[in-house]
Amino acid sequence: MTIRPILVSTVALIAGSAAWAADPDLLVFDYSGFEIPAFHADYAEKYGQEPSFTFFGDEEEALQKLRSGFRTDVSHICAGSVTKWIESGILEPWDTSRITAWEHINADLKGTDVADTGAEVYFVPTDFGSTAIAYNTDDVPAEDVASLDVFKNPEYAGRVTLPDNVDDAFALAYLATGTTNWSTVTDAQFDAAVAWLREVHPNLRTYWTDPAELAQLLASGEVLVSWAWNETLPTMVDQGFPVGFQREAKEGSSLWVCGYVDLKDGPGSEQKAYDFLNATLAPSSTKALLDAGYGQANAKAMAAIGNEALTAIGLGPIDVPVLAQLPMPGELREKQSAAFEKIKAGF
Repeated sequence: MTIRPILVSTVALIAGSAAWAADPDLLVFDYSGFEIPAFHADYAEKYGQEPSFTFFGDEEEALQKLRSGFRTDVSHICAGSVTKWIESGILEPWDTSRITAWEHINADLKGTDVADTGAEVYFVPTDFGSTAIAYNTDDVPAEDVASLDVFKNPEYAGRVTLPDNVDDAFALAYLATGTTNWSTVTDAQFDAAVAWLREVHPNLRTYWTDPAELAQLLASGEVLVSWAWNETLPTMVDQGFPVGFQREAKEGSSLWVCGYVDLKDGPGSEQKAYDFLNATLAPSSTKALLDAGYGQANAKAMAAIGNEALTAIGLGPIDVPVLAQLPMPGELREKQSAAFEKIKAGF
């Protein structure tokens, strides 16, 4: 399960958007907040209507609802769920010849396993972000965050936090123990990551559950060092907080990626499903996604923004290993989830 909440700063986008009626010919199953019209502006420009949206709390809930017979046209999921959704038999492949920006999608976000199962593409990346070390620059010297071992540093006991998110936690642990591709993890690499997380656990203040909670932990001084999503950077800068975002620790940092899947026997228009996907990947949507703290998978459109602006929101170029949170074998994901729950419980 991976949940990426929309930040408060996007309220202005909602308030400033035109009021469109909902299109009965396209139903999008999504996270609350992604219905913002600016995220897919070209769709309403073409049809004079917004797609219809319905929402889920997490991806496991969404999958079970779909398995129980709920019908929708497309759904937004993150890469960690892709394998399970494909294996469930509820998806049909996308025709990449109908995806306008397909050749411009960031190759690091496609991978060989994110988008492709054999010759078929079931998942198209649309939005992504980075996960790295957010820290208080007044109290934490830069040399202390040059390594991911800062999370084990006894000087910060009780002043560090990790996300209550199995994917992000294991991305950190794999990087810290020398693994940069979790799609081919061995038993020894898994065991090393589990041991690292278990060692870090006593040093933690808490496991944060959403960006607003993390912002409060940092602003109050309760937490000095965190493993955080990139939207934390502009949020804390806007508040005048002395925040650093270290994506170039020697062991590396991580990228998460989400996108859309096409449901079998969707009740609406297949053409409109492609038009919605193309609108989400269009250059006209890039800035709106960035303003909300999300990168757009269209690498050509992102490049037009410029490195300085991307760096300011934690998405600029870096020169260290990057663990992309691409789909993994289902068995490994279940093992990680079980281990993470035990670690959080102190075992």
